[in-house]
Amino acid sequence: MGNLQQVSRAVLLYCEENRKSLPGPMPDQQTDLWWWYKEQVKRHLGLSGESSTNDAVFACPDDRGYSDPTPFCRNPRFDYGSYVYVKLPQKTLLVMEWSAHAPLSWHKSKTGRENSPFYCDAQSVVAFVDGHVSFSKIYYDGYNAAYTRDPIGGYDYKYSGD
Repeated sequence: MGNLQQVSRAVLLYCEENRKSLPGPMPDQQTDLWWWYKEQVKRHLGLSGESSTNDAVFACPDDRGYSDPTPFCRNPRFDYGSYVYVKLPQKTLLVMEWSAHAPLSWHKSKTGRENSPFYCDAQSVVAFVDGHVSFSKIYYDGYNAAYTRDPIGGYDYKYSGD
């Protein structure tokens, strides 16, 4: 959780310097779109130079896998506006591990169920707009990607800022 805590603080520091706006995709970015925000926030993490896989703070030390660089940041559901309009910052996700997007875990299962295929209540480390980080269970309805909607009642997070 420590790495995600550092990354979320860096994102919030970026916001403070940029009129409360979240980092968004850079117009000239062509590759590694999973990491689109790294260049904008990494100086707040004490990093400099070109980004690489050596920027260890952006990865969980327990990860046993990774995903290919797919342009998730260009999802039309995202609004790269000001975070001050988020109504429930203590419940709204800011930064998360991949398993919060698609509920599985690269770590040993804490529910006793196998890690793949996706399943409801897989747990993931998530950072919230208010700055706190927690280990949260992720809702999955068995059909739609977890990030396409807010979860049903009983979960401690939401994806949308409204």
